[in-house]
Amino acid sequence: MKISVIEKAAQIAVVAHKNQVRKSDDTPYIVHPFMVAEKLIRYGFSDYTVAAGLVHDVIEDSDWTEADIEKDLGDEVLEIVKYISENKTQVWEERKQHYAERMKEAPPEAKAVCAADKIHNLESSLIAYEEQGENLWDKFNRGRDQKLEVEKLVLASLKFNWDHPLLVEYEELLGKMEKLK
Repeated sequence: MKISVIEKAAQIAVVAHKNQVRKSDDTPYIVHPFMVAEKLIRYGFSDYTVAAGLVHDVIEDSDWTEADIEKDLGDEVLEIVKYISENKTQVWEERKQHYAERMKEAPPEAKAVCAADKIHNLESSLIAYEEQGENLWDKFNRGRDQKLEVEKLVLASLKFNWDHPLLVEYEELLGKMEKLK
């Protein structure tokens, strides 16, 4: 019996993110891709999209390469992951601008992974803010205002030619984040 693309992606994510923690709250990093996948499953996305959600940060944050993803999970998953992956050799502002621009023309599957990723990031940040207050922003590359500006830019790019309930969820969470003082 062949293992499913979702199970294989889960195995890769567990290995790739071993010993990594989230910068917002020091929780095991692996929780994040599983929460992204859960959101994608909830909205009925394909197995390939869910698999991409599980490995969306693997190229950025581990030794796994595009070739590894293609070999292990196939072209469909790789194409989604490539849209989601940022070029970490670029300066933060430039990297975020390019990411937002790519999302304008990304296929719906990549937009869905992006939205689910951003939603879980905001959910985690809101929870961390309850515990840490304004100190939360010290853990990020840029402060609160720049982070929120990027979130708004990405949301606008996703809305450019795509309409999905994930965007409503993303926008609501962004509104909650903006109201924090």
